[in-house]
Amino acid sequence: MKQFMFRTAGAAALGGALAAGPLLAQQSTIDNTGFGTTSAEFLMLGAGARGAALGGAFATIADDVTALYWNPGGVALMERPGAAFSTYEYIADTRYSWVGLAFPLGGGERAIGIHGATFGFTDQPVYTFESPDGDGSTYRVTQTYLGLTYSQNFSDRFSAGITGKYVSDRLGETAGTAFAVDFGTNFHASVGNRPVRASFTIQNLGTDLKHDGSGLAANIVRDSIDQSSIPQEPQPARLRTKEFQLPVLFRFGVAFDFVNTVSSRVTVMSEFNQPNNASATGGGAVEWALNVGSGFGVLARGGYTYQSDNGLTPDATVAGFSSDLNDDENLDGLSFGGGIMYHRNGGFGVSLDYAYRNLGILGGTNYFSASVSW
Repeated sequence: MKQFMFRTAGAAALGGALAAGPLLAQQSTIDNTGFGTTSAEFLMLGAGARGAALGGAFATIADDVTALYWNPGGVALMERPGAAFSTYEYIADTRYSWVGLAFPLGGGERAIGIHGATFGFTDQPVYTFESPDGDGSTYRVTQTYLGLTYSQNFSDRFSAGITGKYVSDRLGETAGTAFAVDFGTNFHASVGNRPVRASFTIQNLGTDLKHDGSGLAANIVRDSIDQSSIPQEPQPARLRTKEFQLPVLFRFGVAFDFVNTVSSRVTVMSEFNQPNNASATGGGAVEWALNVGSGFGVLARGGYTYQSDNGLTPDATVAGFSSDLNDDENLDGLSFGGGIMYHRNGGFGVSLDYAYRNLGILGGTNYFSASVSW
């Protein structure tokens, strides 16, 4: 009797699970992506021309100073201290610049680093309803972050790191601050004497950002209680803003050295990204490095990242909008570049890199970066 009851209960539970399956599948189609709900999105703009040329699919092989941004777990793989700087002009006459400095410690067992970035513009005219051609004043937008990273090799195949960030977002006469952490891992082994790597990173987990400042001060004319025509004197007030999340990004990537010899290396890689403020993206890239002798080397890179935001939803198609992408949108996510480097055995080294990234209908941008090691 008990066996019959258990079998009956099990069959009912299984039937319930099978019946709930379609409902769960239907619920999983709901898009809960928080489009337009995050602030300080300059935190997603990267670091260095090398990563830009690879379309962002770089966290897995990041083992230089720019790993401070891409993957804290890769900083421990640095063999020597180093510094790097990169800058580029973004859309609408804005500029983004990044700088980093890292030091291996304990014979390469661990590493620390400091890094930061700034983004924005200056001297923009102020337009108001009363002065549509400008009131003669200007304003600026300055977004910055400062980060401190610790990274450690836990074995000859695994390293991990963590970064703490202070984020500042100044918009005209208002400003907001937030704190965030990045966490990254790097697994490195070999298959057939060829390096293979995998990484998982989380970026910008932190507090919400809320603006305040003198720019929110206002004079408000309150309505008369008795609705009379008696004019009311403006009363001082202060507007309140809503807090916004930071742009959290989850990355998972793999890389494999298809060719790995003394004179040449060809690395293929792919990466999956899931931000909290946009649809998931994925892409692939390849980097070719050639040792030309006497410590000199040249590199070529290229990648493509699928931009799912370019596609229209089925609802938009039903409404009469075409889902075909134009040429500009199809090129969005295409990137390429290269660099030259010089490294003396056990001593000084320098690298100069360039990248071009297509931004679709927004055009393209050029990245430049330089790094030194000693």
